[in-house]
Amino acid sequence: MSATDGHGAGDGGGDSGEAPLVLDTAPPRPLGFRDQAAFWANLGVSLIGFSSAATVLGTGRAQLSFAASVTAVLVGTAVGTAMLAVAAVIGARTGAPAMAVLRGLFGTRLSYVPTVLNIVQCVGWGVYELTVIAMGAEAMTHSREWHWLFVVLAGAVTTALTIRPLGVIGLLRRYVAVAVGASMVYFTVQLVRQGVPDPAAGNWHGFLGATDYVLAVSISFVPLAADYTRHSRTPRASFWGTFSGYTVAQVWCYVLGLMALLQVGGDESRIFDTFLGVTAGWAFFAVLVVREVDQSFANVYSTAMSVHNLFPRVDRRVLTVGIGALVTALALPVKEFSSWYYGFLGLIGSVFVPLLAVLAVDYYLGRGRRGGWDLSDSAPGRPLMLLPWLLGFVTYQFLAPSDIGGWWSGLWERVHDWVHFTPQEWTSASLFAFAVSALATWALTPLTRGGVGQTEGAEGVGDAGQADAAARP
Repeated sequence: MSATDGHGAGDGGGDSGEAPLVLDTAPPRPLGFRDQAAFWANLGVSLIGFSSAATVLGTGRAQLSFAASVTAVLVGTAVGTAMLAVAAVIGARTGAPAMAVLRGLFGTRLSYVPTVLNIVQCVGWGVYELTVIAMGAEAMTHSREWHWLFVVLAGAVTTALTIRPLGVIGLLRRYVAVAVGASMVYFTVQLVRQGVPDPAAGNWHGFLGATDYVLAVSISFVPLAADYTRHSRTPRASFWGTFSGYTVAQVWCYVLGLMALLQVGGDESRIFDTFLGVTAGWAFFAVLVVREVDQSFANVYSTAMSVHNLFPRVDRRVLTVGIGALVTALALPVKEFSSWYYGFLGLIGSVFVPLLAVLAVDYYLGRGRRGGWDLSDSAPGRPLMLLPWLLGFVTYQFLAPSDIGGWWSGLWERVHDWVHFTPQEWTSASLFAFAVSALATWALTPLTRGGVGQTEGAEGVGDAGQADAAARP
């Protein structure tokens, strides 16, 4: 197949109004601003977001004030979603899924490294989402006997949604976003009626740490963004749809979570009781529980898109059905999550903050700017680009080691002792890692000027030359 401009359906695409079945088919472009804003708004509201407010608020003497917590949510979401929107635009310009975009950064073979890491991350988050859905259903029914049934039902619905992903995004815009918005408005009114927390109670110590956590949640969608924005009509629609939809929704979700948490004395295990305790709360909470499947849908579908970078000619429907079954099977025995599990997901997440920095700088200021973004099956390796990525990862772990075991934390403690350094309140792991990787990539730009124009007539995914020229605003 010759390079395409990314605007047609192409061979092997099945229904021209749906996502292609194989990787080397140009994607249709039906998604406008409203479609993408609704999609990302739905992803910005989650049961996890409500309970994650505990991480922002803190506990005991370290508890932030309500004003500090809300400010951390606003700043962290705005910065993190801006980064997410940058990744979304790259997907709209190239027409390629997120992991296939990395062929232009590392070369086809080396792009398999982040691809495998993203598969692990997406499967892990998929298990987490099915478990959270089951927990939400258990909170409504006051029973844990049907945990397995809730997991199986959620897994089945999730898998079914992945068969026609663009149809699902349209459904989210027309119906689900309205129902979720109504539920959020209802809970906002009810919680405000119960009393708004004193904005000054608490302190601002740990503000940047809380901001860093919220920022990291937004960035966790970076390795998924292009899987959906590749179907955007324009890069402008992808940027503003992603930024506005996700920012508004996540801020709203976290602020509601903070209010609910404070009304149960900061007890994270009782946060759902706040929502179920208001008049008719169960009905509106049920909407949010059912809506949570769009989170698991995104993780399962993006896992399939990542696998496509490894096996480009396998039908995506076969992949999503198999991955959906796998995630459901892995979720069945999980009733709760240990600190090690959270730490592992955090470790995987720390990989993608510096990766975005390397991708953005090289795409906008380096080889991508010169028309040499090669997405073909034969894209040559660029091992030099692994260096800034590694530097960013080390920076992140140096400032905020992931809690995956005492040996890992102990390793970084010894490093801290060796260099006589103690992480401070101002040491934001995400921001520093992003800055280090971005600067290192920019410094290497003069050494990576070769290979311009390699996408001309290339066999493979999209066309970073013709598609960019046609799509740049």
